Amino acid sequence: MASFSYIVLTPAGKERKGTLESESRETAAAALKKDGDTLISLNEAGALSKNLELGFFKGRPKPRDMAVFCRQFVSIVSAGVTVTTALEMLSDQTENRALSAAISGCRMAIQAGASLSDSMRDYPRIFSSLFVTMVAAGEVSGSLDVSFTRMADHFEKDAKLKGLVKKASIYPIVVCVVAVVVVMVLLTFVIPTFESMLTDLGVELPAVTKFVLGASKFMQGYWWLVLLLIAGLVAGIKYARGTEGGQHLFGRLGLKLPVIGKLTVKTASARMSRTLSTLLAAGIPLIDALEITANTMTNVYFRDALLSAKEDVGMGEPLSQTLLRSSLFPSLVHHMIGIGEETGDLDHMLNRLADYYDEEVELSTQQVMALIEPMIIVFLALVVGTIVFAVIMPMGSMYSGLDNL
Repeated sequence: MASFSYIVLTPAGKERKGTLESESRETAAAALKKDGDTLISLNEAGALSKNLELGFFKGRPKPRDMAVFCRQFVSIVSAGVTVTTALEMLSDQTENRALSAAISGCRMAIQAGASLSDSMRDYPRIFSSLFVTMVAAGEVSGSLDVSFTRMADHFEKDAKLKGLVKKASIYPIVVCVVAVVVVMVLLTFVIPTFESMLTDLGVELPAVTKFVLGASKFMQGYWWLVLLLIAGLVAGIKYARGTEGGQHLFGRLGLKLPVIGKLTVKTASARMSRTLSTLLAAGIPLIDALEITANTMTNVYFRDALLSAKEDVGMGEPLSQTLLRSSLFPSLVHHMIGIGEETGDLDHMLNRLADYYDEEVELSTQQVMALIEPMIIVFLALVVGTIVFAVIMPMGSMYSGLDNL
């Protein structure tokens, strides 16, 4: 399907711009005029302009944005409003521009004869495979409102989970950045004011003072190189996370780090349980649900484990046994899943498991924060203290020499 950028004038006299996915220009024009809008311009959007329209200048919607969209959709449709009218209303009032444009495009595609789930597949950056699958299941079963309600619950709990993890990671990152800036300022502007005084004291400078003075001279002359190295390191890490080798490296670090490892496992267990429960409750087959759930995992090792579980379940093996063999998930996970398989109530058991690990992630996050904060304070004290000690130590040596005269 081609992408078209358009400008129309609504019957109320309001100008509206957006993009539309359609098979041809004629089909796009017909869809735009169907609601009585007056077509002002319709041009095929190139790949660059399309990416700019939905990717660069417009922020990708957050889970909370998607949760609000789902709740509002259910409320409007439950009041007897048609799907196309509901999408038009939501497109006008949605604050996130990328989501608003995608909703508008879905409305146009539906007017051209596509189903809601098919129209959402044209916007993979906005509507995940999990979302599209849930909508498709709701369309087949005639319970679209139930699917959107479940997705709203899923997005809200996923937003809370991501918020907890971000809380545990953003504090040390901010403090480390501030520490680097403070050290650079001290070496570039503060230490040079003491340099001539220290060299004129007439005493042998301690090794730590010589090191700090050398670092100060280097920073004054090559501060741009330090900034370039830091930027290169950040860019290198970001690039490595997109490669297969980098994903395995960072995934292994996430599992092996002393404190972070437990938080990583509990977060993955919560997300896996919640997503799998949502899909199974909607009637999605277990094999398909495992593949979709695997694609939502941020750690490559958990993703590979679920994809392997999909193959084993397809061969007739119980899910609990293949997860046990992966040695990644806690014993409670495969025990609870085993009970769910025996009782035929797997989706409810997974939902309880997700609730349990949501609480565990919250407790682990608090423990991580309680441990990291004093460690960061000690680290900053050592760095700044070393610089101060390097300045004061020669003075103390000079005063000691004067006392001995």
